Amino acid sequence: MNPDEVLRIVDQIHLERKIDKEIVFVGIEQALVVAARKQSMDTATVVVHIDRQTGQISAYRDGIPMTTSEIAERIGAQTAKQVMIQKIREAERDAIYDDYYEQIGTMVNGTVYRNEGATTVVTLSNLEALLPRSEKMPGESFRPGERINAVIVEVKKSGTKVKVILSRVRPIFLERLFEQEVPEISDGIIQIRAISREAGHRAKVAVSCSDPRIDSVGACIGLRRSRIRNITEELGNERIDIVAWSNDKEQFIPKALQPATVDEVIFCSMLGRAIVLVQKDQRSLAIGRKGQNVRLASKLCDWDIEIMTRDELDDLLSKAIESFSRIPELAPELADRLVGEGFLTFDDLSIIEPEALMEMGNLTAEQADVIVEKAEALAEEEEDRPTNQTEEEMPPRRNVAAAEPAREKEEPAAPDNEAAESAPASTEES
Repeated sequence: MNPDEVLRIVDQIHLERKIDKEIVFVGIEQALVVAARKQSMDTATVVVHIDRQTGQISAYRDGIPMTTSEIAERIGAQTAKQVMIQKIREAERDAIYDDYYEQIGTMVNGTVYRNEGATTVVTLSNLEALLPRSEKMPGESFRPGERINAVIVEVKKSGTKVKVILSRVRPIFLERLFEQEVPEISDGIIQIRAISREAGHRAKVAVSCSDPRIDSVGACIGLRRSRIRNITEELGNERIDIVAWSNDKEQFIPKALQPATVDEVIFCSMLGRAIVLVQKDQRSLAIGRKGQNVRLASKLCDWDIEIMTRDELDDLLSKAIESFSRIPELAPELADRLVGEGFLTFDDLSIIEPEALMEMGNLTAEQADVIVEKAEALAEEEEDRPTNQTEEEMPPRRNVAAAEPAREKEEPAAPDNEAAESAPASTEES
């Protein structure tokens, strides 16, 4: 392999496969070293260097320079070619991997090539990416030749190839759509502070603005709802609530629960729970169909939100005081204080930190452990106890926001009264 041929090969690979020249030079050097070791049966250390300007190959055996004839003799041409091809493929794979790894979280536009079962193969600029069923919205399907948008969420090496996974269900995809449709977001004037999403059904987006003269919610909706309409159409008419972000959770939680009207928010900081009081006619609206509204609001605010009326709270407080009396070691004064901090069930009490309980009740470690153990036993006893109560009759349950709904088919359009309940108050025309 003469110097001119080396330079020609490097230039050709660089232009055709978009691989940095230095990577190609290193790949050829490694290939020649491997070929020399395969050809030679001794254990000598071989080092090969290629001059980047002239293409001249110099080799060293145990630190002693090798002549041109020795290089030709020890490095078999066919072996060198095979190893070189392998090294170049690895270098090409690494270059593609590095390129796409840096694009994780960015949106790409590709062409559907084919469907392999439930997985859609999407052609990007220089590889085929995969859009698995789990990363598609419910009921979503694509035809070969169709152009689609998706976000890169995973990149990994697979042999000599690179595997790129796309998604259309992650909150980051919705964020990228907003950046594309709302110039104020891409310019950094408006910031997306939080997103909670159940793909294909509903999402809540909290936004803020560094310029007080700009209505962040109105800017995201657009004139005659033009901006939000483009996003919802891309997402198969997924409902999107846009709310103004606030660091004050007492103000932010009611906004997150729109379109319901909230009377009061009571924070149970030790449990990370917020009890939201509403009027009876607002309760179902605040919870939403199958708990969707309160579930999304909880994720958006990062608080475990429970919806109840004032009468339900008073009843729950009375039952909590009565229930805690079943633990003899729990003094009435401590029971009152625990209830005031939001511990309303044995399940709540079973997860309290012993140190916090010791401080609240001036207890010893042994006394605190006894109370927690009895609370755990009573919580299990209540969980196993059969009940004939209907779901409407049962008191509000903990962690209503934690349970994810199972994937389901698109629901038929809601009757007029249900549609009115689910329409987000925060997405009125600006």
